[in-house]
Amino acid sequence: MRFRLVLFVLALLLAAFLFSCRSGGVGASRRLLIYTPHGQDLLKDFVARYKQQHPNVDIQFLDMGSRQILERVTVERNRPQADLWWGASHTTFQTAADDNLLAQYRPTWADKVPGDARDPNDRWFGTYATPQVIAYNSDAVSAADAPRDWDDVIDPKWRDKVLIRNPNPSDTMRAIFGAMVLRFYKDTNSPEGGYDWLRKLDANVHEYTADGTLLMQKLARREGLITLWDMPDVRLFKEQKNLPVGYNVPASGTPVIIDGIAIIRGAPNEAEAKQFYEFVTTPESLAYAAQKYYRIPVRTDLDRAQLPAWMSEPFKPLAIDWDVLRKQGGDWLRYWDTEIRGRSHK
Repeated sequence: MRFRLVLFVLALLLAAFLFSCRSGGVGASRRLLIYTPHGQDLLKDFVARYKQQHPNVDIQFLDMGSRQILERVTVERNRPQADLWWGASHTTFQTAADDNLLAQYRPTWADKVPGDARDPNDRWFGTYATPQVIAYNSDAVSAADAPRDWDDVIDPKWRDKVLIRNPNPSDTMRAIFGAMVLRFYKDTNSPEGGYDWLRKLDANVHEYTADGTLLMQKLARREGLITLWDMPDVRLFKEQKNLPVGYNVPASGTPVIIDGIAIIRGAPNEAEAKQFYEFVTTPESLAYAAQKYYRIPVRTDLDRAQLPAWMSEPFKPLAIDWDVLRKQGGDWLRYWDTEIRGRSHK
C-alpha cells in the first residue's frame, strides 16, 4: 500500500514538472532560434536589448548568408529547427514563401509598409531598404578618381584591384550581378550583354572573398582598392570601425533590396518568434537601427526627425524587374560561376 502511495506521489510530481515546463511557468526559460545574415554587431546588440525586457528567453542565432539560410530552411522543412528568419532580400523571401517554407503572420504595423515591401499573403514583410554602392579605399583612391558608376568599375585601369564578395551565398551580390545582367536583358531579352559586362569585371577582380567582413578588411589593407557592397555595411566599417573606406552611389541608379523578416512555418517557438518580430520592428527599434547600424527603415509612419539626416538625401533606385531576376538570376549566376569566374586570369 505504501509502495503504491509513493508511486502515486511521484507520478503527481512528474506531471506537475512536465506541466510547468510546457506552460513556461514562473522563472521558466523560453527558447528562440534565429537564422540571420545581419552580422554579429547588430545581432548581439538587439538580443541584449530584447533580453532586458524578456530575461527568461534563451536566444540563439546562426549568422550565415541569405542563400545558405534558404537552403537550410528547405532541408529542415519537415522538422523545422529555427523559429525566425531575420534578414534576406525580398526575392529570397518570396522564393521561400512560394515553397511554403514561411508561416502567415500579419504584424501590428502591416499597413505601414508599401505593397512592394511585403508578401500579399503576409508570409514576409520588409524591414529595411538597402541600396548598393561602389566602395573604395579612401587612403589609396581619391574621391575625384573613385568610380562613380557601374561601367567605371570595369575600366582596365582597375585590373587586379577589385575585390568582390562571393555572390553565391549573398543576396547583396546576387542583386548587383542580376542588376548588371538586367541592364542589357530588358532591351535584348538575352543575358549575353550582361555576361560580357561580368567578364570585364572578372578581368579586374583580384579576389572573390568569403564574406562581407573579409571584404572590408581586405579593402582596408589595400589587397584591393575597389569593391561593390551594400551601403549600411560600408558606413558601419567607415564610421564605427574606422576603416579607410569611402563610397559612391552609382550615378545611373542602384538596386535597392528590401530586407525582410518572416516566421518559419512549423516554428517550434512561434509565440516567442512573433514577440521578437514585433520588438525589432517597433518605431523605436527601427530608429535605433537607423542611427547605429545605418539601416533605412521601410515603414512609412516613422518620424523622420528621429532618423539620420543623410537618410533624407535622395538617391536614384535602378529600375529592376525583380520577378525576372528572382526566376532567372540563379541560371545567370550558374553561367557566371562555370563560364566566367576566374577565366580572365588564365
